[in-house]
This record gives sequence, structure tokens and C-alpha cells, in this order.
Amino acid sequence: MDMKALILSGGRGTRLRPLTYTGAKQLVPVVNKPILWYGIEQIVAAGITDIGIIVSPETGEAIRQATGDGTQFGAQITYILQSSPDGLAHAVKVAQPFLQDSPFLMYLGDNLIRDRLTSFVDQFVKQSLDALILLKQVPNPTAFGVAVLNDQGQVTQLLEKPQNPPSNLALVGVYLFSPTIHTVIESLKPSNRGELEITDAIQALVNADKAVMAQPLQGWWLDTGKKDDLLAANQIILDETPGSEIAGHIDEATQISGRVRVGANSQVINSTIRGPVAIGQNCHIENCFVGSYSSIADGVRMVDVEMDHSVVLEGAVIEELHQRIVDSLIGRRARLVHSPKRPKASRFMIGDDCVLELT
Repeated sequence: MDMKALILSGGRGTRLRPLTYTGAKQLVPVVNKPILWYGIEQIVAAGITDIGIIVSPETGEAIRQATGDGTQFGAQITYILQSSPDGLAHAVKVAQPFLQDSPFLMYLGDNLIRDRLTSFVDQFVKQSLDALILLKQVPNPTAFGVAVLNDQGQVTQLLEKPQNPPSNLALVGVYLFSPTIHTVIESLKPSNRGELEITDAIQALVNADKAVMAQPLQGWWLDTGKKDDLLAANQIILDETPGSEIAGHIDEATQISGRVRVGANSQVINSTIRGPVAIGQNCHIENCFVGSYSSIADGVRMVDVEMDHSVVLEGAVIEELHQRIVDSLIGRRARLVHSPKRPKASRFMIGDDCVLELT
């Protein structure tokens, strides 16, 4: 069966500001790899290689530049412009010329899930379904689209961010659809948010007695839209990344313990690195303590810094800080430089191109 995939990568990333004023949230790295790429790899691993990516006018070019034509993933990528953010079902409508009459997998580009997608694709095909939605039990269902199922696992009702949730099963942001969805979306009315909601489209399939099933995820699911989610994703993926790999130069005074990856042309001098830690290429790390669950992207310079459980994006400079940096997300080309001593732990969320002096 000739199945396609549609990745939605257009959102504005308001919950990750100021980091995303100048970049796409789907390109924010987790363990030095853009979030979006994890989804592409999952889709290709499930045997789907014809992929459309929905992009916005603001960040589409950056996503295209970073991700390319799909060759590096063994896929063919088509970029589809959604000129205004009018809902997930609107994105499907915009992508209709690309999707045509193919069944397709739809994937929200800022999601990270552990489960392999292959079994879901297989079930969708074998049972000739019109829709298969992935669900996860959540403690706060009012924040999500929520599904109600019957005993057979068929979807009977969907509600978007309900005040009184009828279940704790949230829609994860991975869906499989037959081309029937296009007919439903044609007659869809905007919600009170002014958007064409995918939950309304799936509900319309249910109301028309179409075959709509759901599968719960077994493993973790992370929506990386907020700083703490991003740090959690970084921790989980570092935990599941096997082995150490040192491609850069580590001097004799440096102590490394646990699983540590250091990229090519990076120098680590007189420092302690306690894994799991990922350090990118062309970094300079000197007189530092880098604690577990930290990811440092390419081209970062760190001198006289103590850091734990933090993510540093490319080109950042951090020098001579006398506070330990914890639970922090530091943007591209940000500069954190020392002013007079004051020993404390610090928490940061710092946007691209910022300069901070700590006094």
C-alpha cells in the first residue's frame, strides 16, 4: 500500500519564547538533534518515505535549510506552506494536493514518542480503518483533546480540551487516516477558536459510522513545547543513547565518567564530565564541571563553568560563572559572562542572541 506521511511543523512556539522568536521550535535540539528529525526517522523506520512537511511563512525556510530534501533520512520530502495557523484539519486541507488519494500518517512535529510506529501502521492497514488515533493516559486531560472508547477500542467521542473530561486518554498527535478524511474536512466548520479542528473531523467520521479505532501508547510521550518538557526529553533520550564516543580531544587532566559523547574538533581541558552527556563538534570546554543530563551543541565555548541538567544551543559562550547552572535552556549564540562573585545556583531560559552579565 502506498502510504504517505504529513508532519506538521508550522506552529509559532509561543511557549518556548524567547528562544523561538528567531527560530522554529521543531528545530530546537534534543541531544543535539532537532526534534523534527526524530519524527522523520520514526516515520521512515515504519516504511513510509514519501513525506510532506507543513511549514509556516515565518520558519519554513529555516526548516527547509536544516532538513533538506530527505536524502539524509532515506526519504523524499515535499514542503507545503500553510500561510496562517488555522488548525490541524486546515493543514490537511492545504496538503490535499500532495496527499491525493493516499492513506497517510499525520505526525505533530514537536512530539517525541518512544513506541515504534510500525505496529500502528500494520493495524491500520490490516483492519482497513478510516482512522487510527494514538492515545496516552495523562494526569491533566483538560489540556488535551480527549477520546472516549467502547470495549472494542472504537472511538465513540472526541472532545477538545474539555472542562469535565470523560476520560484521561489524550490524543498524542499521531494519527492515521484514509482519504475519506478529506470529504469530512470539506464540510467542517471552524471551532470557537476559529480553527478547523482535527478532533471535529475525527468526530465527524465517528458520526458517519466510519471505522475509527484507537491504540494506547506503551512508552513515553513528550510534547516538547515548554522548557521543562524539553529538559525531560533530553534526559530520557540521553538515558536511552547507548555507549560513549569520543571524537574530539580530551586532555589528561580531564576526568570522564558514565556515557559521554564528544564530537569532532572539540577540546575538553582540565574538566570533569559526568555522563550521560552529549557534547557537539567544535566546542571548547575548559576548567568546567558538566553534570549528567546536559547536552551542549556545536561551537559552544565554556570556561570555568559548573552545569547540571541543562541544554546549551549552538554558538553559545559561557565564561567564569560562579553560580552553578541547573535546569537551564540557553539559546543560540547567547553569552553568559562573569561579573563579581556571588555563589548561588541559577536557573535560566535565555533566548537567541542574548547577552547576560551576572552581578
